[in-house]
Amino acid sequence: MAQVEPIRTHEPFHFSTRLHLRELTGLRAKNLKELLEHIKTVPGSVIYHHTHHFLIQHQYLSPEPPNDFAYWVTEVLNERELGERLASINTCEFTTIRALRNKIAETIEQFLNQKRGKFLKEADEGREFHFIKSISFIFPTPYTASNLKEFVSVLKKITIHSIYFHIFEARLRLEKETNDFSLWLETALEEKNLAKQIARLDPYTHTLEGLRDKIIRLIEAKLGKK
Repeated sequence: MAQVEPIRTHEPFHFSTRLHLRELTGLRAKNLKELLEHIKTVPGSVIYHHTHHFLIQHQYLSPEPPNDFAYWVTEVLNERELGERLASINTCEFTTIRALRNKIAETIEQFLNQKRGKFLKEADEGREFHFIKSISFIFPTPYTASNLKEFVSVLKKITIHSIYFHIFEARLRLEKETNDFSLWLETALEEKNLAKQIARLDPYTHTLEGLRDKIIRLIEAKLGKK
C-alpha cells in the first residue's frame, strides 16, 4: 500500500522554550493567618511558583511531591489535616491562576474557621514560609512543524523546558483552555481525536520525560494508521 503523505498546514507549530528565574518577594508567614493573607494578595507568579516549580526540579520523580503550601503546613506547622487537604488540590483542574489561588485560600480559610478560638501554631524562627516569585523568559527555538511526522520528530529532540512551556505554562499562566499541542493539532491539522487524547493526559502523574514519551507514542500510533 502506498504511503499517504501527512497533511500539511499553512499554520506551522513554532516550538518555544523558557528560562526560569526565582526572586524573593520579601514576604513571609509564620502562621496560617499570615499565610492566607499573603496568598490572597501576592502576584499570580508567586502562586504559580509554589504550585508548579517542583515539576521541573523533580522531573524524574512520579508522582510529584506536594505543593509548597501543603509541605510547609504539614512539615513545619504540623497541621497534617490541612496539609492533606492542600496536597489533594488537583492543579490540573484549573485553567487560571486566579481560580487555583481561590481554591487554596478557601481551603485554608475553612480550616481556620473550624479552629476559631484555638491556639494558632507558629513556625519556629528561621522556618517561616518565604514567598518566591517565578519569572519566566520565553524564547523561540529553531524548530517548527507543519505535519504530524515533523511534529513528532521535533518532540524527540526539544528540551523538557520546551515540553513544560507548551503543556503547563502556556495553558495556566496564559489562561488557555488546553495545552498548545492539542490546540494546534485540533485547529491546524484537524486531528480532533488525537488532540483530545493528549489533552486528557494527566500531566501531574508523569515525569516530563514520561509525558514526552506518552505523547510521542500517541502520535506515532496515529501515523501508523495513515
